[in-house]
Amino acid sequence: MFYVYAAIVLVMNVTAFTLMCIDIHRARHRGKRISERVLFIVTALFGGLGGCLAMFIFHHKTRYIRFALGFPMLFLLQIYIILLLIDQRIIRFP
Repeated sequence: MFYVYAAIVLVMNVTAFTLMCIDIHRARHRGKRISERVLFIVTALFGGLGGCLAMFIFHHKTRYIRFALGFPMLFLLQIYIILLLIDQRIIRFP
C-alpha cells in the first residue's frame, strides 16, 4: 500500500511542476494560460513539493503572496498529513 501512496504523491508533484513549467512558457509567449485555480488544486492534492520547486526555479508567481506563501504552506500541511498517517499506521513502510 505504501507504493500506491508514494506513486500518487510522485505523480501529483510531477504534474504540479509540469503545469507551472507550461504556464511560465505560455506567459512568456502570450499563449493560453493555465488558471490559478488549477495550479492550486493540483498543488493541494499532494503536489506541494513540485509546485514549490517550479515556482522558485522558474521564478513564476513569486510576486503573488497567495502563491509565495500558499504553496509552501500547502507543502508543510502535506508533510504533516503524511507524518500523521504514518504515525497512525495507515501508511506502512514495506
